[in-house]
Amino acid sequence: MAEGSVVIVLGIETSCDETAVGIVEDRLTLRANVIASQVDLHAPYGGVVPEVAARAHLQQLLPTIDHALVEAGVGISDVDAIAVTHGPGLIGALLVGVAAAKGLALAHDLPLIGVNHLRAHVEVAQLEHGDLEFPLAALVVSGGHTSIVAADAEGGFRQLGATIDDAAGEAFDKIARFMGLGYPGGPEIDRLARSGNPKAFHFPRAMAKNPGYDVSLSGLKTAVVRELRRLEAAGIEPNLADVAASFQEAIVDVQVDKTLAAAKDQGLERLVMAGGVAANTRLRSMMAERCEQVGVQLTVPSIPLCTDNGAMVAAAGSNLFAAGRTSALDLAVDPGLPLAG
Repeated sequence: MAEGSVVIVLGIETSCDETAVGIVEDRLTLRANVIASQVDLHAPYGGVVPEVAARAHLQQLLPTIDHALVEAGVGISDVDAIAVTHGPGLIGALLVGVAAAKGLALAHDLPLIGVNHLRAHVEVAQLEHGDLEFPLAALVVSGGHTSIVAADAEGGFRQLGATIDDAAGEAFDKIARFMGLGYPGGPEIDRLARSGNPKAFHFPRAMAKNPGYDVSLSGLKTAVVRELRRLEAAGIEPNLADVAASFQEAIVDVQVDKTLAAAKDQGLERLVMAGGVAANTRLRSMMAERCEQVGVQLTVPSIPLCTDNGAMVAAAGSNLFAAGRTSALDLAVDPGLPLAG
């Protein structure tokens, strides 16, 4: 890398069911973001099958890397570092991405950078909004994670609260499957809820009044299932749009309340919301309304950058590379990698 030249980082994301590669220039400019989706592979099962996901990553990763290089208009010789998600996530899926990243780094004598998947969800916002201002609070909400975190002035993250059972995206998928909707469930419930009444059913807001910032969604999921079964036993045809809207409202209420309580208690005036469920239109609108009311500055990536993607790994990897933080070639995957540091 010559002095004064641009710095290009290629990011690989295979933590779950999306084979994704992103290329970022000088930390803030997105050159390519290519995703090979596995939705059709997992749809018949109503959820992600880890073995199927890992096998698909093996088949799709190299073509996706090639596609990203073409989209960015660069060759592998122009790349300065390889970033890769090494956790948290599905162990088989992570292994595919990390093995490929190590191979590229070794073959082309490039630095390797291990990236935390959750941190990457937050830092992808810099590609659209410029450098994030720290300290800040963040809500990372996805299919496998619901975490409320704080980042200090140096960008070090610590978790304040999390789900003690189901993640929000997981709850959406399970209820959508029970209602006979498609997969993934989040977008289907979001779509259906737009024509429903969010006050038609009063579903529980578990732990809403509890101290601390942890959330629980398994009881909500059970309540929805029981109500649908009760209506069926009584011979009543439920209005699924009302069910979807009421269920979604219960999830969103708690996420917003807990996140803003954490931000207030920690004295944080900036909030980033990220992750696949951050694409939910009701969550986006309620969080924006409430942040405006309490004077919190909200930053949310565009919907394509909320779901799992390679751009977020390249962005986070670029930040680590700029700070001189690289990984050894014996980098291990960690399915339960904590959000810290």
